[in-house]
Amino acid sequence: MATRQLQTPITGRWPRVRRALADTVETRLEAERERIGLWLPVTLGAGIAAWFILPAAAHWVGLLFLLAGGLLGGLLIGWQSRFGRAVAIGCGVTAAGLLLIWGRALWVAAPVLAAPVSASFAAVVERVEPLPAKAQVRIIARPQARADLPPRIRLTLGSEQAAGLAGGETIGVRARLMPPPTASLPGGYDFAQRAWFDRIGAVGTVLGDVSRAPGSGVAAPPLRARLSAHIHGQIDGSAGGIAAALVTGDRGAISEADEEAMRRSGLAHLLSISGLHVTAVVGFAFLLTSRLFALSRRIALAGYVLPLAAAAGALAGGAYTLLAGAEVPTLRSFIAALLVLVAFLMGREALTLRLVAAGALIVLLWRPESLAGPSFQLSFAAITAIIALHESRPMRAFLARRDEAWVLRFGRAIAGLLVTGLVVEVALAPIALFHFHKAGLYGALANVVAIPLTTFVIMPMEALALLFDSVGLGAPFWWVAEQALKALIALAHAVANAPGAVATLPVFPPWGFGLAIFGGLWLLLWQTRWRRWGAVPLVVGMAALLAQPRPDILVTGDGRHIAAAMPDGSYALLRDRAGDYIRDTLSEAAGIDTPLAALADLDHVECNRDFCRWSQRQGADRRTILASRGRDKIEGSDMAAACAAADVVISDRWLPRECVGRWMTIDRDSLIQTGGLALYLGERPAAVTTLRVGDAHPWRRPQQLSGNDEAVPTSALAR
Repeated sequence: MATRQLQTPITGRWPRVRRALADTVETRLEAERERIGLWLPVTLGAGIAAWFILPAAAHWVGLLFLLAGGLLGGLLIGWQSRFGRAVAIGCGVTAAGLLLIWGRALWVAAPVLAAPVSASFAAVVERVEPLPAKAQVRIIARPQARADLPPRIRLTLGSEQAAGLAGGETIGVRARLMPPPTASLPGGYDFAQRAWFDRIGAVGTVLGDVSRAPGSGVAAPPLRARLSAHIHGQIDGSAGGIAAALVTGDRGAISEADEEAMRRSGLAHLLSISGLHVTAVVGFAFLLTSRLFALSRRIALAGYVLPLAAAAGALAGGAYTLLAGAEVPTLRSFIAALLVLVAFLMGREALTLRLVAAGALIVLLWRPESLAGPSFQLSFAAITAIIALHESRPMRAFLARRDEAWVLRFGRAIAGLLVTGLVVEVALAPIALFHFHKAGLYGALANVVAIPLTTFVIMPMEALALLFDSVGLGAPFWWVAEQALKALIALAHAVANAPGAVATLPVFPPWGFGLAIFGGLWLLLWQTRWRRWGAVPLVVGMAALLAQPRPDILVTGDGRHIAAAMPDGSYALLRDRAGDYIRDTLSEAAGIDTPLAALADLDHVECNRDFCRWSQRQGADRRTILASRGRDKIEGSDMAAACAAADVVISDRWLPRECVGRWMTIDRDSLIQTGGLALYLGERPAAVTTLRVGDAHPWRRPQQLSGNDEAVPTSALAR
């Protein structure tokens, strides 16, 4: 009997613990039952993200088996149990997300150019995108009668070359083509991935004149192009570029300096037609038509005012979306606006996290690849943070209507806008740092002025100007809009140039980013006290970001450009004639906001015509770097001693066998396998590569075409 009493607590302890844990989870889920559905787009997105993160089909299939096991485990727990249902549905939806993006990647598959080539060919112009600020035009074209070229390519022309060019024309060109470029450094923008889903198999620059088929140029440009040209004719420079961006989404006339100032000040979201712009158009149309329809007693008494006004708002939003090019961010915002209108007509609360979740679910089902882009992440993170904040009891109590002087009401509204801006900035900071390696710190303050200025002055003035231009009376409205736009640009520059306006950090570890996103979602989507547990992964993820060291050496994917860290925290460039794009890319990867110095000008660097040699770090961690910068051939026997004395040898050429560094040798052969590199030369040297070993995503191993240089088929140009 005594023995049985001693054994009973031991054998029965874990069942009781499991039961208590299960009861706790059930209780929590019961209290959050209205919020469980918000996790459907999160689990779908988790499956999509897993496909992007895992490298090969074997990993994808293995994850599907694990998820199938989880689904069965949830069913074994019991469908009557909320926890069992949540596990089963979560695993099933995650598996669906993985299969969805996998199927989408196979569906859009198109051949890609194998290597750079100069080719002459005929092509049909699919889309024309003017870039006035750069005096360029970018087109999407479909080569004709050329089985050796990808079916869809992107070409860049000078403005004079493309004068009068319109979609649907057949042209003959000679162009320098290359495969869609991958990221040049770890954590950089991978255009090859985006090009795959856009079915673009090559990019290039047109050489020489563009020949037109007989009858070319007679087709009128599309409405979007005509409207952009009209706006540019009314307002010059970047102000006109922003005005066109707000109406048609055409950002080509905004100068690089002004666009960078908008990014640094946290106002870049105003340049991309998204939630703010679509909401303003739909809301204005809804408000105006509801007032007009209310003038009719028959319509008002029949109860048709709100349905008709909602229909008018939907039509206005749809027309605006089509006019702006129907890009993914605009379509996503239009879908959200439609859901808000439907909820309003059903008598439900218009802005809720359920509507946000429904919008995210629709977008992910329609374009699952958008999850990997910053646009999707930034927009949904912003709207989720805004609604979660305004659903909270403290915020509702602070903004509740009360009997007080108008000055206090106005101050309360401004304070609410400022708090909302601060919360949005905090929510967006991890995403901005992960994708762009920089985040504006004063964006909340700038948006307090910029958002009302754009919503209540610039956009209405533009709408009135375009309306009155039909009778030749739009000039006064254009003048007001231009002054407001110049004030917006001045605000952007003032904020961007303020001390400490931008936080810059090096590459964000993907696992840290994932933890921060999960923690943020846990905090925002749940309501009860266990939401506080989301602070743990959020803090760990942000700590990983802050603890991330800056790389000692950065090497671009072609091996030509090398940036080395200096003791004062700045970086120096091997080839000081590198262009602005290369400099910006290296600065972002390094996490700095200062100009790059010239490596050859530094005292501790020894350079001759062919090589530069210097020491990186001090003391026991000191490493000797040898980097080539010449083009002349050097015999292996002449290089052997210098290479053997260096810890790291870097060259954009093929190095002879005799040239071997003590720790790492980087040349053209190795760069083909690794892509760009970030080297950390501490006590335990490490290298982070752009390309992963065994990466089998379709844009890494596409069907390739040779792109032979052939003449333009005259039959293709004859009409």
